[in-house]
Amino acid sequence: MIVAFRLKERHHFIFNRLLSITLLKSMNLVSPINLDFFNFDIPLLRSKESAFAIEDLPGLWRIHWQVGDKTIISTFYTRIDQACLLWGVISIAIFATAQFLPISWSLQAIWWSALTVFGTLGMHLLTEPWSRFEHFKWVLRWWAWLMLGGVVVTDLSIFCGWGDMLLQLCPLWLGLNAVGYLGTGWRMRSRAFIVVALIHLLGIFILPYFAAWQFLLTGVVIGVSALLIAELQWDSNGNCTQEILAD
Repeated sequence: MIVAFRLKERHHFIFNRLLSITLLKSMNLVSPINLDFFNFDIPLLRSKESAFAIEDLPGLWRIHWQVGDKTIISTFYTRIDQACLLWGVISIAIFATAQFLPISWSLQAIWWSALTVFGTLGMHLLTEPWSRFEHFKWVLRWWAWLMLGGVVVTDLSIFCGWGDMLLQLCPLWLGLNAVGYLGTGWRMRSRAFIVVALIHLLGIFILPYFAAWQFLLTGVVIGVSALLIAELQWDSNGNCTQEILAD
């Protein structure tokens, strides 16, 4: 009797759950965190198959180097990949300079502010074909506001002598990038970006153990993450390349 009662109770729960989901879908009130939000059939990250594994896209780079029958390298870079390459190089340059070169903070602030603005504009120009899609337009604005906001806080801390803030520049930029990747993962429905965000948050927690090398560590986490996203193929549940091809 107890087993029969529990089975009946379980069936009743499942029926009510399915009914609730059906009603929510009909009212467009389904939470974004649901079983269909991420496509778990697609690997989180995977190598790009070849330079010819993707259809033509605006601004697509194809790199194929073959000697005889042996393929040395065969890959491709969409404009999104190119934007990630740009940010990866900029990030490593900024934080490596802060770590190794004896340049005044004021001069660095001017140079790197200009470089960050250049990177933000470059990101916008490179990804312009995707800006027609609302979710990707949101991602571009999200990153632009985060990066420009970070520049303002960084410059104020340097030129206004905010000593406490200067000591927190590395956690600040790791945190801004983590927030950026979380927003990107949500809007692009990508688990890969969520994982990258968690890596940045982990970087904040381990910074105190690398106090003498915190700028280098920050540059490696931010820069290498962007470069890996450019080099590998990440999951997006059909929200990215498929839409530009269909258009």
